Amino acid sequence: MSALKRTPLYEKHVELQGKIVDFGGWELPVQYATGVLAEHRKTRESAGLFDVSHMGEIIVRGAGAEDFLQSILSNDVSKIAPKETQYNIMCYENGGCVDDLIVYKYSETDYLLVVNASNTDKDFDWIAKHAPETLTVENVSSQFAQLAIQGPNAEKILQTLTDADLSAIRFFHFEADVVVAGKVCIVSRTGYTGEDGFEVYCDSADAVELWDAILKAGGDEICPVGLGARDSLRFEAKLPLYGHEISAEISPLEARLGFFVKLDKEADFIGKEALKAQKAEGLKRVLCELEPIDRGIPRAECEVCVNGEKVGVVTTGVPAPTLGKNLALALLPPQYAEPETQVEIMVRNKPIRALVKKGIFYRKKTLAR
Repeated sequence: MSALKRTPLYEKHVELQGKIVDFGGWELPVQYATGVLAEHRKTRESAGLFDVSHMGEIIVRGAGAEDFLQSILSNDVSKIAPKETQYNIMCYENGGCVDDLIVYKYSETDYLLVVNASNTDKDFDWIAKHAPETLTVENVSSQFAQLAIQGPNAEKILQTLTDADLSAIRFFHFEADVVVAGKVCIVSRTGYTGEDGFEVYCDSADAVELWDAILKAGGDEICPVGLGARDSLRFEAKLPLYGHEISAEISPLEARLGFFVKLDKEADFIGKEALKAQKAEGLKRVLCELEPIDRGIPRAECEVCVNGEKVGVVTTGVPAPTLGKNLALALLPPQYAEPETQVEIMVRNKPIRALVKKGIFYRKKTLAR
C-alpha cells in the first residue's frame, strides 16, 4: 500500500486545526475549526482560500501540439487564443470520459493541461500513449502548488499583493509571470465554486509564503476552506465532479455537457464517432436536477424509482446552504427527465418524493464578466 501524499501546505492545515482525511491518496483537510457551513458561507459572501495543489499539471509542447490536442479533446482548441483557458473533456473510444480538464494556451505549440488529482497518472499515460514522438509531454505536477481564492472579495484581496491589474484578467483568461507577494505565479480567472475568483499557480517551494500572505491580506474577509465546502460549493453551482457526474461509464452528452463537445469541428477526436452515434440514436439517460418534497438528504448512489421500480441513480446529493434546501443530481431515462415529473429517491431504504426541476441551482451573475 503506497503512502499518502501531502501538498506543500500540509503543516499549515494541521496548524489551522484542519481535519485531515484521505482524499484520493492525498492527506487533505475536509474542514477547519470553523466547520463546513461557515467555510461555504464565507466563500459565497466574501472569500475563501483553497489548497488545490493536489491537482495535476501536464505540459504538451512542440510543433503540432494544437492538432494533437484537437485529436484527444472534445472542445475546439483552435478557438482559443494565447492567455485563454478552455474547459475540455477527454474521452475514450466508447464516448466515456477519461477526465475533464482545463487547457491553458500559451501558444499553438505550448499548452498546460490541468487535470483532476486522482486521474493525473492515468491522464498522463493516456496523453503520452497517443502523442506523436515529436511532442514533449511532461507531468510537471510536483513542480506546482495551486491556491484558489474564490468569492466576491477575491479580487480586492489578491490585488493588494500584486501590481498587476487583476481586473484586466477576464473570466477563463490568465496571465503568466505575475508577481504575487513577491512570488512569480500564473494567475487565472477560473474556479470551481460558482463564484468570481482566481486560481494561482506557484512553485511548490513558494506555497507556504503565498498562503500566509493571502490569509494575512484578507484578514477577517477570508478563511481557509476544506474539501467539504469545496464540494458543496461546486455542487450548488452544478459543476461536475469526476466519478459522479462524469466517468468512464458516463458520457459528456449524458451529463448534459454537450456545449463542450464539438461534434461539428473538423478534427476527429477520440470518442467522436461514439458520441455522434449516441446523439443520433437518442440518449438512454440524462443528468437531471431533483428537489425533494419530503424530508431527507439524498446521497450519491441512492436509487431513483418510479412506482417502486428503479429507473436511475443519484450522482451527487448534499444540502445546498445558499439555497436553503436539499438538492440532488441524478441520471434518469429521458421519459422521466421532464420538469415536474415526480420520482422517489431511496434514502436509507425509505422512499422520499422528489420533483425533477430545471434551473434551480446556484448561478452568480459576476461570472459573465
